Amino acid sequence: MNLQPVNSSNINAIGYDPDTQTLTVEFKSGGTYEYYDVPESEFEGLRTSSSHGQYFQNNIRGRYRYARL
Repeated sequence: MNLQPVNSSNINAIGYDPDTQTLTVEFKSGGTYEYYDVPESEFEGLRTSSSHGQYFQNNIRGRYRYARL
């Protein structure tokens, strides 16, 4: 999966696999996480948000299963 760089104070890059509905988030702190069963609409919301970190906090963190890579 190719990660797309984003302009954020907390997030380096994001990526999405529509076949598995897996969102990958690479944080500036160094951790990379996969979030599972994330609808593509959530990825699009994150990708197009004016504040990627705020969108992530409000819509993804704590709502989807995840694993650190």
